[in-house]
Amino acid sequence: MMESSKQDVPCIFSQRWILSYFVFIGITLQNALRSNLSVAIVCMVKTGNISSESRVNNSYPEHCKLHIDGQIPIENAEFDWDKSTQAKLLSSFFYGYICTQIIGGWLSDTYGGRRVFGIALIISGICSLVTPVCARTSVYAVFVARVILGLSSGVVLPSGNSIIGRWAPLFEKSKLTSFACLGVAFGIVVSFITSGYLCKHGFDNGWGSIFYLTGGLTVLWAVAWFLIARDTPDQNKWISKAELNYIKSNIQFDTSKRTAVVPWCQIATNPAFLAILVAHFCVNWVLYALVTSIPIFMKTVLKYDIKSNGALSSLPFACQVTTGFLLSQLVDFLRKRSLISTTLIRRLCSCLGFVGSGVFLIGTGFTSCEDREIAVVLLSLAFLFAGFHNAGCLVNNIDIGQKYAGTLFGLTNTLATVPGMVAPIVTSILTPNDTAEEWRNMFYVCAGVCLLGIVVYGCLASGEVQEWAKDETEVNIEKPKNIDKKENTKF
Repeated sequence: MMESSKQDVPCIFSQRWILSYFVFIGITLQNALRSNLSVAIVCMVKTGNISSESRVNNSYPEHCKLHIDGQIPIENAEFDWDKSTQAKLLSSFFYGYICTQIIGGWLSDTYGGRRVFGIALIISGICSLVTPVCARTSVYAVFVARVILGLSSGVVLPSGNSIIGRWAPLFEKSKLTSFACLGVAFGIVVSFITSGYLCKHGFDNGWGSIFYLTGGLTVLWAVAWFLIARDTPDQNKWISKAELNYIKSNIQFDTSKRTAVVPWCQIATNPAFLAILVAHFCVNWVLYALVTSIPIFMKTVLKYDIKSNGALSSLPFACQVTTGFLLSQLVDFLRKRSLISTTLIRRLCSCLGFVGSGVFLIGTGFTSCEDREIAVVLLSLAFLFAGFHNAGCLVNNIDIGQKYAGTLFGLTNTLATVPGMVAPIVTSILTPNDTAEEWRNMFYVCAGVCLLGIVVYGCLASGEVQEWAKDETEVNIEKPKNIDKKENTKF
């Protein structure tokens, strides 16, 4: 019965996928807003102050010295922010971001994620639009704008997960959720590529145009979001009857009912949830440490000019997007045909992701300007493996408690935001002179965090719906006859 009805249900242009496309674009814009300062700061701050001590060092090979002359013209840089100030500005976003994760997930699960998601991105866009004015007024004004940007952005991922959780059929959870969340890496790709170009060729002294364009596009997207998006399939007036029936008969709870009571104690003591919590922390440590430091590493150690810097800094994240998208398709294909259990595939994906990232980041630490092309390849391979998490721990919340998807993601992302505040400061402490040897220590720290993720997630992760997340009403979902019993959970 399910198979025959599935034949009549659209996929690529279905309402559930259109929603996922819109969530993807929203998350892309939010991450472009978050990461645009990482590249912009390279052309906002006078070159001598980004790495003053390393500039004194005259021991670079001759062909590397040539690349220093191609860096930012001094007339385009307006600010005398030292390395400590830069690190604080780069981490200030996360002081706000950490505060709204849980409340954002709870609000979305309780009242609907559409308004939470859309309003948050409008506020985020406005914060970006006022950043150039703030920068020319006071460094403290930039700090405040970034904190407010963090507060509004903190609800975006939890609310996005909450919405997808009410639209994703059983065997499309990996594809729909992973695709939407790929906006995290894709936003960094877009931001790095366009920011590097705009630094040299944009209006308002180059760097100002970065904030105006990303902020303006975000506000325009929000208008379209409110016109198109709906919280649940039942509320969507464009959905076909076949698709509506398909979603409702292949989802694990009644999407029309809102989550009034959250079993906080049961969640906090649940091993499967704790595994996701630790793994998400480890994934984000590597992500935030590198997203805030790769442009500076490219400039101070590898000696790339600003235009090349932006494009090359984005390459590792492009690899992450590609891997995440392809692997999520493969994982749902394997799960649907009962070739592997959800628990095993989630553990396998994230553990492989941690191993690959750790190994190639250690390798990156042994590179310098002389072999900078190898450094870019190693960084790209490290992030290629990081894309495995998009089919592992980053979508695991929907497996263990789909109807609490927003709340669960808010909880895990709260702890996972701590690296955003700490990692840039740790990096600045480890790299006071921006030498290759100092940067090696930063990559060692990232590899150590990956090891922690392997141990905890590999031992405790689960792909089964937990008892506290099961619906009070039985929901029977038809599945292929040869389905693994572990996948056939009753609700």
